[in-house]
Amino acid sequence: MAKPEAFRIKPTKSISRYFSESFKLKKVREIECNLVSVLEVSREYEVSSTAVYKWLDKYSLYRKRQVRQVIEPMSDTQKIKDLKAKIKELEQMVGQKQIQLEFKEKMIELAEQMYQVDIKKKLGTKLSSGSGFTDHNTGEK
Repeated sequence: MAKPEAFRIKPTKSISRYFSESFKLKKVREIECNLVSVLEVSREYEVSSTAVYKWLDKYSLYRKRQVRQVIEPMSDTQKIKDLKAKIKELEQMVGQKQIQLEFKEKMIELAEQMYQVDIKKKLGTKLSSGSGFTDHNTGEK
């Protein structure tokens, strides 16, 4: 029978990482300009949000001047990503409509060949006003 010690998880050494002053300052400036959020920096560089807030306390120009920073609910980068996604979606819709239009034109062309009728000309003619009476029908001039 196995001993309980064999099943214990052995703690692994955590790797200490060091971020340079210039790196921290750059990330603080990006947060201040609302380019990224604290959470985004925390996730991207695998550092706790508490550490990022400490960077803000230490390097932020706004904190030193006691100025409140207005944080937008959505950063500019996120807005740009959303707009690019919307553009892509609209371009796909335009492409689908173009394919549909070309398909219909080809179907009209094939129908013209099959029935030997000029459908495009017939579609382009003006319709009458609906009364059915014209100068030719009444004999008037």
